[in-house]
Amino acid sequence: MGARSRAAAQILSGQGFKSVNNFKGGIKAWKGHSVRGSEKMGMTLLKGNERPAEIIGLAYALEEALRQFYTSSAAATDDPDVSALLNQLADIETNHKDRLFNLYRSIEDTPVDKETFEAQSDSHVMEGGFTVDDFNAQNRSGLQTTEEVLSLAMMVEAQAMDLYLRYADRRVDLEAKKILCQIADEEKAHLHSLGSMLEQKI
Repeated sequence: MGARSRAAAQILSGQGFKSVNNFKGGIKAWKGHSVRGSEKMGMTLLKGNERPAEIIGLAYALEEALRQFYTSSAAATDDPDVSALLNQLADIETNHKDRLFNLYRSIEDTPVDKETFEAQSDSHVMEGGFTVDDFNAQNRSGLQTTEEVLSLAMMVEAQAMDLYLRYADRRVDLEAKKILCQIADEEKAHLHSLGSMLEQKI
């Protein structure tokens, strides 16, 4: 109803953002455009009884699917700047995968090698809970400028962070909760980096 968004607006204003608006009455008062997708999107990926290593395996697969999206999008554009940025984002996802694999190795008593781990981490869903086909259909055409690419990337990371935090809220076992919060923190750090990149571009 606008209370939480007012707090968010105050935080943004305090951080130096000059044009911050809070919608009076919140989303309940909104009569304009509506967002696409269900608030439960991605919430079926984990049942709640997975071991921490399985959670990391899923996160790894989601990162890989997003990396593939960026790579294929880079190959499909004629703009060299946009292509370079998409390839840079794909490399960042590779770095995320490496960190997840290292996290997996640090908690698993008998870790498998990276090739086996990757083979077990297959997913048709990408980071944030988007299905690969739907995401391609809805977003491939909106990658014409560096600003559009970075805005899309920030949306994905924000959705991913929110998804992991919602999963963490549902878990009672502390180890799994800790892993989910740790992955969410990674997404938060990535979101911050993307925001910095966007500020530099515009």
